[in-house]
Amino acid sequence: MILFLAGTSDARELAIEMKQAGLQVLATVVTEPAAKSLQDAGIDTQIGRLTAVDMASLIVEKGFQAVVDASHPFAEEASKNALQGAKEANVPYIRYERESQRFQDDKLILVNDYAEAAKLAATKRGVIMLTTGSKTLEIFAKELVGLEDTRLIARMLPRIDNMEKCAELGVEQKNIVAIQGPFSKELNKALYKQYNVTLMITKESGKVGSVDEKLEAALECGIETIMIARPNINYQNVHSTFEDVISDVQQQLNNN
Repeated sequence: MILFLAGTSDARELAIEMKQAGLQVLATVVTEPAAKSLQDAGIDTQIGRLTAVDMASLIVEKGFQAVVDASHPFAEEASKNALQGAKEANVPYIRYERESQRFQDDKLILVNDYAEAAKLAATKRGVIMLTTGSKTLEIFAKELVGLEDTRLIARMLPRIDNMEKCAELGVEQKNIVAIQGPFSKELNKALYKQYNVTLMITKESGKVGSVDEKLEAALECGIETIMIARPNINYQNVHSTFEDVISDVQQQLNNN
């Protein structure tokens, strides 16, 4: 059996293909909607965040033969825990990583992390649309909410906990775009124009994360964009196609 870290749409598709290839998978996810999406596809799931110790214990307890990490490119903690958990339990670790993209434009600024993005945005001010999700909203709210000549528009999933978080951090309802993608370039353009956006903040999540549509729409509208680079993690056995992941898993199992 394979312990599978999921949580994105492409991770779900990979889990399905692994099952079709005859591999038994238990997917671990953080939210109930993610679990339901996998369960609807016939994938066994477990809900809840796992520390490295939790993961190592689960691997030993359930007799997992390998760990496949298909978590989001920015789920840095989850990946580090999976790497450490697999190492402690002495099983192979295989990483599925969305293919990275390279963008270049005079209006595009690449930064290393969320804090750097927030501080840079604070120097630019204007109408800022944040499209990096709710998890790191606090970092941006601290720098931008209440800042003179600045309006922070938070675009995020329409979940109750997200709305509560916005209220706690001082993000007013009129500045919340609660919507679930995928978004076309045209819809992104319409949102930018509706709010008169002057700066957009995103992260390099890969093509499946709809970065292309957000970025192209912003640049075509003449909107400056801050893009957060992926975390620098020393992964092992990294693949960017489903076929390579499945082939590696099968090879690792055959070698044991």
